[in-house]
Amino acid sequence: MVSPGDDYLPAAAETDEHTIRRHLAAVYRTCHRLGLNEGVCNHLSALVPGDEPYRFLVIRYGLSWDEVTPNNLVLCDCDGNIIAGTGPVETTAMQIHAAVHMSDPAKYRCVLHTHMPYTTALCVTDRFELSMCHQNSLRFYDDVAYDHEYRGLVMDQDEGTRLAAALGGKRVLLHRCHGPIVTGDSVAAAFDSLYYLERAAMVQVLAMGTLAGGGRLCTIDEETTKQTKALVDRELDYAARCHLGARMRELEDIDRRTSGGRPCWRSAVALATTAFLAGALAHAGVTRWRA
Repeated sequence: MVSPGDDYLPAAAETDEHTIRRHLAAVYRTCHRLGLNEGVCNHLSALVPGDEPYRFLVIRYGLSWDEVTPNNLVLCDCDGNIIAGTGPVETTAMQIHAAVHMSDPAKYRCVLHTHMPYTTALCVTDRFELSMCHQNSLRFYDDVAYDHEYRGLVMDQDEGTRLAAALGGKRVLLHRCHGPIVTGDSVAAAFDSLYYLERAAMVQVLAMGTLAGGGRLCTIDEETTKQTKALVDRELDYAARCHLGARMRELEDIDRRTSGGRPCWRSAVALATTAFLAGALAHAGVTRWRA
């Protein structure tokens, strides 16, 4: 693949808490810009490095997603205790995310739950299926689980555990009458999947709206579907990092334009330098997303 240069990419590996905080905050803000969130509800989380007890970062309840910064993300353990930061954390966020993270901490490093409109629309249809009808759909071949049982708000550990079991090792869970849970082994990979899931669902929902006259969705043959998914999976890590890097540059540009032209730092600055600068900015009271 053609590379735009490593200075345009986020860190190759999310190996430290500071980098994960920056990436997750960027995804919150980007999802807000794309209209994928809903009020001050929905939630995105990411495990931080370390052995058991596992800990994850999540939004403080009550914040708008465009208010999220690396510094105001809350660090929790999977028993619901706040380790660092100021709560509260929404109960449904704790129950869903703790259960999914714990079900496979290596595979589910990042867990994203939104009510993004087109994917959620699929969750309330009788068909309730992501069809292999478009190129964007193929990356999800045999990687979507379907939970047909809606039990109301996820307010207890049992329901969170049930949803994690329904995910069954897949990348995506579509929960009937509720919405999607999208996972990844990094923040970048999970966000890339979230974005393209919504694009695939958008194409399908718009196409379904034209079928009143008796038409039907196209179906891509299984051999082509499998080949395409394998190719996408092979390039996913690099492509996802490119995608998140581009979104982070968009956010940096917004900061630059709204802060009177003051300089900002690209994501490829060495982690040690970035951490030092972040500490200095935090001490000075700067709270923009990259702080």
